[in-house]
Amino acid sequence: MAADYLRMRIGILEYEMFTVVFLDSAHRLIAIKEMFRGTVSQTSVHAREIIKEALAVNAGAVILAHNHPSGKPEPSRADRLLTHSLVHALAMVEVRVLDHLVITSGRIVSFAQRGLL
Repeated sequence: MAADYLRMRIGILEYEMFTVVFLDSAHRLIAIKEMFRGTVSQTSVHAREIIKEALAVNAGAVILAHNHPSGKPEPSRADRLLTHSLVHALAMVEVRVLDHLVITSGRIVSFAQRGLL
C-alpha cells in the first residue's frame, strides 16, 4: 500500500518532505515524487509545481503526503488550508485529490478517512 511505503520513506525524516503520488484515471500508480523539502516544522508547497508535474505525467488523480518530524500526525490548521487550496487548484485541471496523508514513523492520519476532503 502507498501509505506504508510513504511511512517508511518519509516518516523517519528529521525534516518535512511533501510528496505526491501521481495516479492515472483508473488510480494506477504513475510515479511517487518528493516535491518539496522543508525544515523541522514547515515546508513551502507550490500548487503550480504540483499541477505542472501532474500534467507532465498525465495524472488523473493524486495522493498528497507529508511527514511531521515532531511525531504528532494531527493535521494542523495550515495543513487543512493547504489541502483545501490544492484540491481546488488541481480540480481546475481535472486532477482529483484522493487523500492527504500526514505521516510519522508510527502513525498515518488520512484526510479522506476523517472526512476532511
